[in-house]
Amino acid sequence: MPHKDSRGALPALVVRTTELWVNRSVPVLKGVDLVAGPGQHLVILGPSGCGKTTLLRAIAGLQALERGEIWIGSQLVANSSVCVAPEKRRVGLVFQDGALFPHLSVANNVAYGLPRKDRWGRFGRISERGRESVLKMLELVGLQDVADRLPGSLSGGQQQRVAVARALVPRPAVLLFDEPFSSLDSNLRVGVRSEVAQLLRELDITAIFVTHDQAEAFELGDEVAVMRDGVLVQQDSPMQLYKRPRDPWVASFVGEAELLSGYAQGTYADTVLGRVPLENSLSGPVEVLVRPEDIALLPGLGGRVVHVSYCGHDTLTSVLLAGGTVLRSRTTGAPRFSLDADVAVGHSGVATLAYGGSVQREPLMVEAVL
Repeated sequence: MPHKDSRGALPALVVRTTELWVNRSVPVLKGVDLVAGPGQHLVILGPSGCGKTTLLRAIAGLQALERGEIWIGSQLVANSSVCVAPEKRRVGLVFQDGALFPHLSVANNVAYGLPRKDRWGRFGRISERGRESVLKMLELVGLQDVADRLPGSLSGGQQQRVAVARALVPRPAVLLFDEPFSSLDSNLRVGVRSEVAQLLRELDITAIFVTHDQAEAFELGDEVAVMRDGVLVQQDSPMQLYKRPRDPWVASFVGEAELLSGYAQGTYADTVLGRVPLENSLSGPVEVLVRPEDIALLPGLGGRVVHVSYCGHDTLTSVLLAGGTVLRSRTTGAPRFSLDADVAVGHSGVATLAYGGSVQREPLMVEAVL
């Protein structure tokens, strides 16, 4: 059934997938459940080969299903026996390389996104109605001055905006992006994806992005859906995903993480960093999630600096502990310690998650020792 909100109403632009299964010699999707709300920007994040693009193609209508359902608003567009044609789903698709026609002008490329009846007039030219729609869309993406130029004369960022304009001109309900910024250089990528995200918000269009770039996922996504081996492991806001990953794999995949062996007793665990407070109450052997920004370094003994990576805005310092464990500490600004410096290593005291052990309903009460 289509997704309904808390009041029982049926939002027009919700995209929902239920138990999607695609098997191409080996299972590619293994029961994927996903929801993108009206006007929401959802990013599908995962390593190469996990099924991200197959999921996007299924939503677009380019991949048949063996099991499961896809709803766009109140319309069932796909299941094992139904497959609504891509052009009837009100879905736009922006490919990784833009897929522009090199021999056609920018305006003609955008016009290809229009329905055929609105596209052409006499002598194979864009109809007046079509040209008006095209020029309005080019103005929205800031390219009205290059309507008559060929794509090859534009920068990479401009070409990608042409591809977005082509996908937007038929006014889709949902816009799908398959790693649309990966071919751009790093400086240009940041600017273009920010411009595209702002445009989509102004138009209030539901958008689903596929990427393997965590920074991109966190910048673009109201929510991020993490996939692994054909399964959607966790869908959450970027902050929740980073602070409360569902399992150790998600913790390590989303940002840098140290997973320390420890022994939990209620709301704390003893580790090589000493006693670390926990958000979840557990008992027994556990893996404790510690982010590098929560590992504190001070002059002292117990560890030796073995690597320093200075990134301008912050520094990642790797420290070898006496027992052979290597931990990473992230601090803002310039490096505070040089290679081979002796340091004392501690924890910030911020409560974190642990995995494993057994659930302990009533945390142990530890009497403070003065």
